[in-house]
Amino acid sequence: MKKVDLFGINYAVTDYSTAVDQILTWVAQIEQKPGVHEGFGVTALAVHGLIEGYKNSELRNQINSIDLVVPDGQPVKWAMNWFHNTGLKDRVYGPTLTLHLLEEAAQKNIPVFFYGSHQLTLNKLSEQLLQKFPNLNIVGMQADRFRESTEEEKTIDRNTIKESGARLVFVGRGCPRQERWVAENKHHVPAVLIAVGAAFDFHAGTVKQAPAWMQDIGLEWLFRLNQEPKRLFKRYLTTNSLFLYLFFKAALKKVF
Repeated sequence: MKKVDLFGINYAVTDYSTAVDQILTWVAQIEQKPGVHEGFGVTALAVHGLIEGYKNSELRNQINSIDLVVPDGQPVKWAMNWFHNTGLKDRVYGPTLTLHLLEEAAQKNIPVFFYGSHQLTLNKLSEQLLQKFPNLNIVGMQADRFRESTEEEKTIDRNTIKESGARLVFVGRGCPRQERWVAENKHHVPAVLIAVGAAFDFHAGTVKQAPAWMQDIGLEWLFRLNQEPKRLFKRYLTTNSLFLYLFFKAALKKVF
């Protein structure tokens, strides 16, 4: 799959269909190699993750070690089209990618695991998803500790997921903690680990999603800011401003 560099992050030039096909191909490869201890990593990376990676070289290397980095945000898609002529018609939004994969998992009996968020959210998520996909095989859920795990806890978590038999592990720990987790654990767990941002909260119904029209024109951040101003104000002020600066700086360089 073709990749392009956007401010130091290697994004895949992909859409939902191609991304899902690639992930299912990896699941099949893992199934064909019993005893394998390595898997693959995926992240749906929006502006926040892109800028965090731009500012931190260690995190940037971790993100770029993930096998598939898809353009989650509309501004990311627009920048890829502008600077690399990728011709992408849509972003690959983490919550929507999650639903596409869960639909396939239900049809193909692929066992899934949910890692992150609060236990109450996970319980609601499981309830909602089983109503939508009755045949979905949820083999495990683990709430976030909301701190860095000890080495012993990391081993326990890996063993829990491996023993569950999960082949798709959805990770909802918030950016960039989820990207760090995927980059570190894809070498130890025979599954596809997928960082999906706020998908758990959205699909559990604990957080409202922005209207489609706001998502389409890149204003989802404004909707979320209105919901959680104290938590998100500083993030959006810094990340959005830096993204715009980098975009226009690179655009002027390209034009002139």
